Amino acid sequence: MKMSSTAAVALAIGLVLGAFSGHCSSALEVGFYRGKCGRAIDVEEIVARVVKEKFFKNRTIVAALIRMQFHDCFVNGCDASILLDGSSTEKTAPPNLSVRGYDVIDAAKTAVESECRGVVSCADIIAIATREAVFWGGGGRYEVQTGRRDGFVSQASDVDLPNPSMSVSDSVAAFARKGLNASDMVHLLGGHTVGVAHCNLFQDRLYNFKSTGKPDPDMESSLLERLRLICPENSEGTNATNLDQNPQSSFIVDNSFYKEIEAHRGVLQIDQELAGDPITQAMVKTLASDTNSFSTKFGQAMVKLGAVGVLTTEKQGEIRRSCREINNLGGFLNFN
Repeated sequence: MKMSSTAAVALAIGLVLGAFSGHCSSALEVGFYRGKCGRAIDVEEIVARVVKEKFFKNRTIVAALIRMQFHDCFVNGCDASILLDGSSTEKTAPPNLSVRGYDVIDAAKTAVESECRGVVSCADIIAIATREAVFWGGGGRYEVQTGRRDGFVSQASDVDLPNPSMSVSDSVAAFARKGLNASDMVHLLGGHTVGVAHCNLFQDRLYNFKSTGKPDPDMESSLLERLRLICPENSEGTNATNLDQNPQSSFIVDNSFYKEIEAHRGVLQIDQELAGDPITQAMVKTLASDTNSFSTKFGQAMVKLGAVGVLTTEKQGEIRRSCREINNLGGFLNFN
C-alpha cells in the first residue's frame, strides 16, 4: 500500500469519533441502497468491479484505501471531507499529502453515477471500496453499513493526527473519549498488516530512543540492523519500510502484524508497545495465535469506525455530484 508514516499512525491511533457525534450512529444500515436505483442495479457490486480492477493493477491500494478511510473518519467523522479539493482543505494538510486512492474513488463514483445518478454518497463509496480492497487483500468480507451523506466543510486546520510515540494508555484514553474502546484500538491497529512507515516516524528508535543516545532495547537486533541500513542516522527520513516485517505477508490483510510485534519486530513505537503493555498484551497474544479471529474482529472494528460522526439527513449533508467538490461551491465549504 504505501501507507505513509503518519498514515500508519493515523490508522493506529487516529480512529476517533468526529465532531458531529460522540457515538456510533444507528441510522446506517446494511443494504441501504437496495432498490433505490432500480431493481437490477447493485451499487455495491458496481464499486466492487472498479476496486477489483484497480487491485489487480496495484495491490498497494489496499493500504491506501484503509488509510484514506481512517483519515477521513478521524476528522469530523466519515463524511468524505478528505476528498474535497481546495487551497486549504483537509487534503492539503501535511499528514494527508501522501494519502492515495483518490483515483479509485473517482472511478467508482463515475461508474455509480452512470447507472444511478445523484443517489450514492462519496462517503459510502469510500466505505464500500475499502471493504472490497480488504477482501481482495486477503481479509474477511464484512458487511458495510451505508446511508451516509457527504459533508460541506473541509479544513486543513482540523486535521490533527496523533503521534506514533504516544503511549498505549494515552491511546486508549483518546479512543475512550471518542467512544471507541481498547479492543477497537488493537484491532484497528491491525491495519498495519499492510502499508509502510517512513523513517522519520521511528528513526529515534534506531539511534536515540527517548534521548538515551541508544536504540530502543525492545527492538529485535536483526530488525534494528536492517532498519539502520534503510534509515541512516541524520538522514532526511524519507525512506520507508513495511509495517509488517514478514516479507511473505506485508501485502496481505492477516494477523502477521501481531506475530511480528510479539517477536519485537514492530516498526512504530506504539505498535511495539501494544505487545508488552498490560492493557493490550493479552489481546495481541490472542490475535497472533488465531488467524480467523483477526479477520472477523478487524471487519467489526472497521464497521464501528465507519459509523463515526456520520451525516444521515439532508440538513446535515448532501450527495455530491463530484467527490472533489460540493454541489454548490458558493455554499458551505470553508477553504479558510
